Parts: sequence; structure tokens; C-alpha cells
Amino acid sequence: MTDSAIEVSGLRKAFGDKVVLEGIDLEVPAGTVFSLLGPNGAGKTTTVNVLTTLMAADGGTARVAGHDVATEAKAVRSVIGVTGQFAAVDELLTGQENLQLMVDLNRRSAGDDRRVVADLLERFELVESAQKPASTYSGGMRRKLDLAMTLVGNPRIIFLDEPTTGLDPRSRRTMWSIIRGLVADGVTIFLTTQYLEEADQLADRVAVLDQGRLVAQGTPEELKRLVPGTHVRLRFTTAAELDAAARILTDATRDDEALALRVPSDGGTKSLRALLDRLDEYAISAEEFSVHTPDLDDVFLALTGHSTEVAAK
Repeated sequence: MTDSAIEVSGLRKAFGDKVVLEGIDLEVPAGTVFSLLGPNGAGKTTTVNVLTTLMAADGGTARVAGHDVATEAKAVRSVIGVTGQFAAVDELLTGQENLQLMVDLNRRSAGDDRRVVADLLERFELVESAQKPASTYSGGMRRKLDLAMTLVGNPRIIFLDEPTTGLDPRSRRTMWSIIRGLVADGVTIFLTTQYLEEADQLADRVAVLDQGRLVAQGTPEELKRLVPGTHVRLRFTTAAELDAAARILTDATRDDEALALRVPSDGGTKSLRALLDRLDEYAISAEEFSVHTPDLDDVFLALTGHSTEVAAK
């Protein structure tokens, strides 16, 4: 695999008169988590379908693990795993039988079968329900079984299309831990999600897709800096110190009850150093100092014009 696990240039896709992808470009370094965000209908699942060879693009190029998705589909499929929006498990089989089926399809050696299945059942906390039909599983258990089945082939690039939908908070955090473990082993994760906290927690890089176009890319911290609202909060021990600081920091907003000032800032080290030097110049000491930045909810709303609540519908 090259240093770039996924490379996309000018990718286009339309369904009749409806353009779903309008020439998107992106690059995913190997061994990282890349998260694609966007409201429903933005083109996230279409992007995943093209990159996993399930759908042909109308234009542009895409390479996965160095292989062209259009001309080397078999090679692409040999190195990827896909967990879609809906769990693809056989409800007539038990959890263990679903995993065993995937092992058989991946031509694992007979001596290795039991260990592979047992390890995955334990890793996904499915041991107690292993002998029960998948039809009796909760939605969250089905999602975990689905991802466990994806891992049977030991893929080096995994596409997770909204993988934690339907999971309770504890199961979501279990899934996050599993994803982090995969990345630590060198696996690349391409993640679409409706949970902004999930992208913030997991992603090395985030891209925001809206109406078929990428409107922003960067680390979560870089994207947060695109939205106004970053500020430094200074809290003082006395009203006299607050008054003195307010006189020299004229653009600050006062909170007399909390003895605090809110100072606009870009959050960068240069501006923070200048602020502290300014206070030191006048021998003013703050009791508490903290930097507050917009979260990815703010970024999502500012870039797409949609709240995350709308996107989740």
C-alpha cells in the first residue's frame, strides 16, 4: 500500500438530472481515520459506494490502496471491508454461525477457524449471545456483529457508513475503542457519521460534504477555527483585578458575577502569548485561564446551513 490509502480526484456522479457528486477531491493517508460529514442527501453513501466498487462513477478517478476502482475492482475488494448503514447479517443463523460463514467464504484454514471466531466474539462482547439467532439481537448487537464479520478477512482499509447508528452510549464507546485499536494496528478507516462527537473523537481528518461538493477539509481543530467564536476566558480573584484587566483589554466582554473576561482570540499560540504578555506588562494575574473553541456542531451548521438535528433525520 502507498502512503495514501485512498486518492480521489474530480469524482462525479449523477442519477438522471440529479447531480450527487460534483467533482470531489480528497486524500486519505494510510493508518488514519478519515471522517466524511454531511446532511442526508449530501452524497456520503454514494461516495462510499463508488470507492468500494459497488457503483461506477460518471467521471474523475479514485484509487484505493493504489488500485483504480474502475479498472481494478477485484484488487480493491481484496483489501477492503465494508460495513453499511444497515447490518448485513443472516437472522436465521446464530452470531457464531454468521462469523463462521464469513470465515468459510474467506477460505480460512480449518485449524484457524475456531480461534478467529472466538476472538471476534470476545472482542465485540458477543460471547454470551453467540449461540442465539441473530434475529433475537438488538440493533446495536447486530451492528457489532456486522463489523465483526467485516474483520474476518483482515482488511487493511475499512469503510464504515454510520457504524454506530442505533447503539447505546456504552456500545458506541466500545465501538470507538475497537476502531482506535484497528488504527493502532495500521488499518485505515473511512468513516461517515451523523454524530459530530464521533468524528471529533476519532478522526485525524474531516471533510464536510454538502450538496455533492466538499466545502471544507482539515483536522477537527482546523475546522473549528473556521467558525467565529473562539475566545479566551480569564477569571480573576477580585473585582479590582477584573476592572484593571478590562481597562487594557478593551475588546473583552465582562462577566461581573463570575469575575471573568471573555477575550476574542484565534486560539493560536502567538495570540495567546501576546495576551499573557499584555497582562504581565500591567502586573495583572488571572486565577484561571482557558481557551474555548466552537465544536463541530457549530462548524457543520456554518458550512452547510443545516443543524445536526436536521442532518440526522
